[in-house]
Amino acid sequence: MFDELHATLRRDADRPALLGVARSGRPTVMLRRGELAALADGYAVALHRQGLRAGDTIGVAVLPGGRALALMLAADRLGLRIAVLDPSAGADVLRARLKLAAPALVVADAAAQAVAGWARPLARRAQLDLPRLAELGPVRTIGRRLPGCAPVLAPATGPVPARHDGDTDAVVIFTSGTTSSPRAVVHRRSGLAAGMRAVADLVRPLPDLPVLGGMFFVLVPALACGAPVARPARSARLLARQAARLVPQATYLTPPQARALLAVSPRLSGRFYSGSAPVSAELLTRLRAAGAEQAWGVYALTELFPAAAVESREKSAFTGDGDLVGAPLPGVRAVLDADGKLLLDGPGRAHRYLGGDPFELVATGDIARFDGTRLVLAGRAKDMILRAAENIYPGLYEPALHVPGVNLAVLVGTPAGDGDERLVAVVEPQPGADPARLRARLAPVLAAMGAGRPDAVLFAEVPTAGRSRKPDRAAAARLAARLTTGAAGLSTDADAA
Repeated sequence: MFDELHATLRRDADRPALLGVARSGRPTVMLRRGELAALADGYAVALHRQGLRAGDTIGVAVLPGGRALALMLAADRLGLRIAVLDPSAGADVLRARLKLAAPALVVADAAAQAVAGWARPLARRAQLDLPRLAELGPVRTIGRRLPGCAPVLAPATGPVPARHDGDTDAVVIFTSGTTSSPRAVVHRRSGLAAGMRAVADLVRPLPDLPVLGGMFFVLVPALACGAPVARPARSARLLARQAARLVPQATYLTPPQARALLAVSPRLSGRFYSGSAPVSAELLTRLRAAGAEQAWGVYALTELFPAAAVESREKSAFTGDGDLVGAPLPGVRAVLDADGKLLLDGPGRAHRYLGGDPFELVATGDIARFDGTRLVLAGRAKDMILRAAENIYPGLYEPALHVPGVNLAVLVGTPAGDGDERLVAVVEPQPGADPARLRARLAPVLAAMGAGRPDAVLFAEVPTAGRSRKPDRAAAARLAARLTTGAAGLSTDADAA
């Protein structure tokens, strides 16, 4: 996939690569394909002059965009390994992660250096934190340098180093773990390319028609197919303007981004894809109602992407328990172990965890079953709730709670004494939803939930965390425990919902 992208950037040098939207709403070209290729070449020369060679690791804390993409292309040319630094993970965890990854150089934009320095108190309010980057190794600034930043790593001129050949480590992505045992997923070049090729086969981008999405696994396949890409605006209103003005052939947003967009009544077009967190049938239906020709839920893991996908019509027609995520995509093999836990393999599978042995199968941590050839998830094994000596997997019942008017819903356990748990549904209404009407819609659903029927239903915003703003179940459980015990006048009985 990177080979294809390198070739097409030079062949179609004058065509747009990255798009933006001016304040007037008019689409603008931020970077042409030839300019992106030249920027990647310049960074390859600059990194080579820093003494970096194939197999070395660089830590990267750069906002998605043209420079970040050029840096990734340069690293691929040189055979370098990129360790992605996520400021939402916290300084202590990142420090432990970087010790494990041992970067020869850290490259960061001015914003990341501010998070690690003078803006740290402000950034922590937004749950962003980075260690002082100079503790981790030599630091260079990508893009505009502000006072107090490290020296700039500027694109350099001169002979471009020959392209590295060989299936070496390409990227390290830290997903979970603690400061004492950080977990880092290592993708090799072949696996990363296969995963991006699978994305291209799923999305089918056509040349010259815009794609709206900011993640690298969207950027690279779209650009390799000749489609220009626009990074989604952070503001929902600006994002709605982007969607209306760009008329993208395909859009990829996380579920929280999609819910925020729908709250401002956008005018959508083309095919819509959402993943990185659970995607409800209700959310996909709302996206189609807003104008999307198709709306897809994508099941993917950091260790293997994409694994399965399902279109809104198929998902809405599913009436069984659990979360239908669709049939495994071509080349993906799915098996269940003796406990019903899902194991995956495929061309886009990661190679290993950093410091660990190569994978044979990826353990997803999800409880699943097959509906014919389709996968149905019952939730995370670690999220199991014990009530009245019965094991309850929230993911088996949560999809049913996503009735019209519900933004997001999770089932969590709160202490009930003697090691037992009380089951609470935390339901986040859509903006403007009528609580009485929502209770009426939930009533028959709750009555049919059987063993998964909650002891209490709480209408509140569901806490989220991480890059993808997934539901934070631990925080939701703390919220449920606080609001369902000793709260005067709060009706939380499931019958009342």
